[in-house]
Amino acid sequence: MVGMDVLVVGSGGREHALVLSLSKSNSVNLVHASPGNAGTAISGTNHPVPVSDIEGIILLAKNLDVDLVVVGPEGPLVAGLSDRLEEENIACFGPNSIGAKLEGSKLYAKEIMKSLNIPTAGLIVVENIERIDDALDTFSPPWVVKRDVLAGGKGVVVTKNRLQAFQALKEGIELDNYVLLEEFLSGEEASVLVIMDESGYICLPASQDHKRLSDGDIGPNTGGMGAYAPAPVYTPAVEQRTVSEIIEPMHHYLRNQEVPYRGCLYVGLMINLDGAPNVVEYNVRFGDPETQVTLPLISSDLGELLMSCAQGQISNYNFTTYSHSSATVVLASEGYPSKSITGRNIIGADTSIEEGEIRAFIHHAGTSTSASGELISDGGRVLAATGIAPDLSTAIEAAYEVIRNVKLTGSHYRSDIGHRGL
Repeated sequence: MVGMDVLVVGSGGREHALVLSLSKSNSVNLVHASPGNAGTAISGTNHPVPVSDIEGIILLAKNLDVDLVVVGPEGPLVAGLSDRLEEENIACFGPNSIGAKLEGSKLYAKEIMKSLNIPTAGLIVVENIERIDDALDTFSPPWVVKRDVLAGGKGVVVTKNRLQAFQALKEGIELDNYVLLEEFLSGEEASVLVIMDESGYICLPASQDHKRLSDGDIGPNTGGMGAYAPAPVYTPAVEQRTVSEIIEPMHHYLRNQEVPYRGCLYVGLMINLDGAPNVVEYNVRFGDPETQVTLPLISSDLGELLMSCAQGQISNYNFTTYSHSSATVVLASEGYPSKSITGRNIIGADTSIEEGEIRAFIHHAGTSTSASGELISDGGRVLAATGIAPDLSTAIEAAYEVIRNVKLTGSHYRSDIGHRGL
């Protein structure tokens, strides 16, 4: 498995993290990204094929004669990119469209969890506006309203305001003909990225994401304003219960499907005060920004890991990690998450730290290069500063030291990433 050429599909911070780690893998020769961003262009070669163009990606993979395609976002997986790659005999890290339904439909995922007795929140499917009040009476506030569509991590409303919950349910019914009302789970969140195929699975270090826009976990939900790993809330006792009650049953189910699951299963957890884990959601790909803090902790070869999974041979892979901590702080555009202002110059994105066991650097996300060659913002979450150190406190300090050197007019970031872990 030496000298592989790899194509990474996507354009965000997750994809830059993948390209960066793959470019440092001994097993990898060339890394390509489609469409990529300004960061992936530094560590690999970008190609202007959008993630929605399934046949365009197939043609690109064939023209480049790549050995492996790594799919970053969920959209192409739900749309069947992995199925098409298999038809063309091109190895793919990412599940087929049936496996991808675990993220493509929250209702489908809930039905699978229920059949496997996997702990998760209670759920009501609301189809009639006249039934909204009855549904709201079933659960105590705060209420959790979810559209059963791909929404980039932003299709959820959590509120104690009954009128706001009613409106969210009404809008969901009008848009999709039905909407999901979910029981609120209290506790502390954690995310576990599980690399799995029919032969086995590997759990990566657990992380904790910061979904809310502002310090103190207030403000609207976002795609994620930062993360850190390993998450102290994911104790050995919690890990044991998560594996036995959540990961093992789902792996057993997925490995026995007609086409087995091969890729990353993102397990979003809520851990209550008693240490009992419940599933908030399953995603069918690496998380963002969880990938940015998880991949730097892997000491074994990432290219070999992903190819082993794509070939159904993960049980033969020798997985190792560093005993370090990592943290990433997201820099967002002015107006994010409602209406982001883009096209502004970015200064200082090449800032980095390399001091013994302490490292910090920039992961690009919504960045591109202007016609004159300048780095500009091109999305809501623009970039993230990631720090790696022997302890969490130092990793956080390093990340903030780097992010403070980045200049982007109107940009903002949280100042309390990792506060629960500390």
